[in-house]
Amino acid sequence: MKQSAVIGPSKPRLWKMLGPGLVTGAADDDPSGIATYSQAGAQLGFRLGWTLLLTFPLMVVIQALSARIGRTTGRGLAGNLRKYYPSWLLQTIVALLFIANTFNVGADLGAMAEASRLLLPVIPVWAFLLGFSAICMAGQVIFHHSRYVSILKWLTLSLFSYFAVLCVVRVSWLALLKGLVWPTLTLDRGFWLMVVAILGTTISPYLFFWQAAQEVEDTKAKPVEEPLLRRPGQGSAALARIRLDTLVGMGISNLVALAIMATSAATLHVHGITEITSSAQAAEALRPIAGSFAFALFALGIIGTGLLSVPVLAGSAAYALGEARRWPVGLSRQPGHAKAFYAAIIVATLVGAAGNLLSISPVKALIWSAVLNAIVAVPVMTLLMRMGTNAKIMGKFKVSGWWTILGWIATAIMTVASLAFLLSLALPPSQK
Repeated sequence: MKQSAVIGPSKPRLWKMLGPGLVTGAADDDPSGIATYSQAGAQLGFRLGWTLLLTFPLMVVIQALSARIGRTTGRGLAGNLRKYYPSWLLQTIVALLFIANTFNVGADLGAMAEASRLLLPVIPVWAFLLGFSAICMAGQVIFHHSRYVSILKWLTLSLFSYFAVLCVVRVSWLALLKGLVWPTLTLDRGFWLMVVAILGTTISPYLFFWQAAQEVEDTKAKPVEEPLLRRPGQGSAALARIRLDTLVGMGISNLVALAIMATSAATLHVHGITEITSSAQAAEALRPIAGSFAFALFALGIIGTGLLSVPVLAGSAAYALGEARRWPVGLSRQPGHAKAFYAAIIVATLVGAAGNLLSISPVKALIWSAVLNAIVAVPVMTLLMRMGTNAKIMGKFKVSGWWTILGWIATAIMTVASLAFLLSLALPPSQK
């Protein structure tokens, strides 16, 4: 039987208001993302700090829109796609999302296992891999939604290890500030590939599906709340909470990404280490330069964020697949009442873990995950905007004004970035 949550009255009001947005933002800084930000700092120093300022408002708009659709309609994104759009479109997007998430789960589990091996070298990687897989699956199956979300919220604190790492390395704050506010652009292929990688890492389809689904779950968990289409009087407070939750979650996400990039720039780049292929490698490269304390904090951060992001990846895939197939879905349901949903979580986790045990390259898994995310992101964002501005779907809660403008700008930027990324795969690498 799933364990239920007991929420005490002494928790700060702000902490209570934070939920789907905070967890989603933290999950964005998964081990795969850590590898991307580390590589950006190692390869280009502080020059790409501006990308995180650029992505922040875009992330807020798209994630808040995803949450708004879930809270307004009482259905996740796949549920709304199933109701209002052609079946072939829904099935294609869900299939690509499930495959991309499974690759990403495998890459994240592999990074967690490698980081753990660095801290405890006497234990083999496969033992860590199986252990983390079991922990991630068991948590979702055993705990009720409310309690599990509380656990995920507390896991977000692991992200602060990267602020601690930044405090113990020598950073050129002037160079960091310049990279943050003054873009230095070049025509170098590697430069633009890294820009695209950061955009693809920070704005990912699985985050859209997860946050929308969690808004639906939270509504079901609180008897006084209902979808806004049924209880429009709750709209003002609900939308204000979503904006705050998303602003805080995405703000923390991008600040952590900046801390990782700055740490890598101030240590690895300065010492001529410009190639990082995994987050665990970034931690290992940090040890002789910044010391064992910084290394240990960095490695522990990888494990903590992985424990948060793997369930989000597997869970978002299961929500999308379940809604598309009309299964009973939700972490608030007992496993016996949503067998296919929980089976999808287990399959995504185990297949991802098996990719590591079968010696599938984590780097190749990340590349294919990025390719699939690039393919999925643009049509999903386009559909998000169409749903969010459609009065038939959203009623009086449809988005308008600046939210619409920023949403379409985000979609346009991701379209260009995705096309550039896909085009780069067909081009020969630049000659040095």
